[in-house]
Amino acid sequence: MLDWQIETFHKLGIFDITVITGYKSEFISSLEIKKIVNKRFESTNMVETLFCAQSELKDSTIVSYGDIIFEEKIVKKLVDSEHDISVVVDEKWHNLWKLRFNNPLNDAESMKINDDSCITNIGQSVSKIDEIQGQFIGLMKFQNKGINDLKVFYKKAKDLSKNNVNPLNPHLNFQNSYMTDLLNYLIKVGCKLKAIKIQNGWLELDSFSDYELYENLHNKKALKNLFSF
Repeated sequence: MLDWQIETFHKLGIFDITVITGYKSEFISSLEIKKIVNKRFESTNMVETLFCAQSELKDSTIVSYGDIIFEEKIVKKLVDSEHDISVVVDEKWHNLWKLRFNNPLNDAESMKINDDSCITNIGQSVSKIDEIQGQFIGLMKFQNKGINDLKVFYKKAKDLSKNNVNPLNPHLNFQNSYMTDLLNYLIKVGCKLKAIKIQNGWLELDSFSDYELYENLHNKKALKNLFSF
């Protein structure tokens, strides 16, 4: 999956790539890219992992989860976005989720988007499908004021958490915060997160059952309905 991501970025002329590693980091030691090891990977989550590479958060920066692959056109759409903070959202998420889960609501998270295509809520537990206007795929871009806001409000939240209340998620210790917790916090403090809307064209590999599903769909020539190789 990492090879796929790197190749896709290279096709679009993106060569300044940094991978943050943790568990089993030795398995990607041969890749000719910058690598930063999160030595606290056993006790931290997404936000703290991202900020292991704080020195690389500059200019225009694309941030991607490591367990996804995506079509080139999706990255192109993100690259072309001129907004300070751009977040890729799959409007046809249910096509994939209904194949992966008996009850898609068990894994799906909230996504609310206003008339200006700005995200107003993301990553919360849901009980109704109408609370979901799409799914965040784990791909986003920060640039201009957005890259500064990301760093400033991360530091502010971390400082506030020293009072034993995590402003990103009161149910978690700060070091265990999810990326969607940070994105929601950015929304609350007034940042605009532009939804970059897509219709499928990506896959998430969360489990071996996902792998078996995609292999089965590929053998039946049905995977192309969700993703083009």
